Amino acid sequence: MGRGKIEIKRIENANSRQVTFSKRRAGLLKKAKELAILCDAEVAVIIFSNTGKLFEFSSSGMKKTFSRYNKCLQGSIEMALLEHKAEKQVCKEADNLKDEVAKLQMKQLQLLGKNLTSVSLKELEVLEQQLSEGLSSVKEKKEQLLMEQLERSRLQEQRVMLENETLRRQLEELRGFFPSTDHLVRSYLEYYPVERKNSLMSHNIRGPDVTCACNLEKGDSDTTLYLGLPSDHHKIKKPESHSNDSESQ
Repeated sequence: MGRGKIEIKRIENANSRQVTFSKRRAGLLKKAKELAILCDAEVAVIIFSNTGKLFEFSSSGMKKTFSRYNKCLQGSIEMALLEHKAEKQVCKEADNLKDEVAKLQMKQLQLLGKNLTSVSLKELEVLEQQLSEGLSSVKEKKEQLLMEQLERSRLQEQRVMLENETLRRQLEELRGFFPSTDHLVRSYLEYYPVERKNSLMSHNIRGPDVTCACNLEKGDSDTTLYLGLPSDHHKIKKPESHSNDSESQ
């Protein structure tokens, strides 16, 4: 059977307490020695009994271990002091930044014309001067931007004009290679008017001048006044020609 669970509390019986102390002390020192050998660790154990008797174990010497311990303890204390000092510095900087932010917010409100109740006359004059300087700077910047925009527009206009001039020259060159057809027809008719008249006659196209010339050649000039539509004139004229043929017979 296994051992039962022991309640961890002070043993009231002095003899049992002394026996338990001796056993557990020997076991603790044995475990410390094994830990130092197995893990290549520097181990030191100090035990004082209830009677004031000292028991100790050190794998590298108690003085050497204590010196190393004191250095580490001093370093940890210094590190803690440095951390505390850095924390205080950070808190101080944070407070300073909060104050500056509050001042800037107040100044911004004053520049907007708000929260001027606690402002003195001298501070108002300084505020007015700052506003005037700021307004002058804004105007100068605005004028600079407008001039730059105007210069860009002027350069763009010049580029467009140069492109238009180039296109115009190209168009004139194309016109020089391909002359206009209307100009050729007009010049041809100016130099050859007789051929134009013959061509019109051959295609039975009579202009006003040609029709008048034909009528004069035939001697068919009729000055009789007829009333009514042109179709009635032709109807009346046909029987007359028929009667003239009968009389001739």
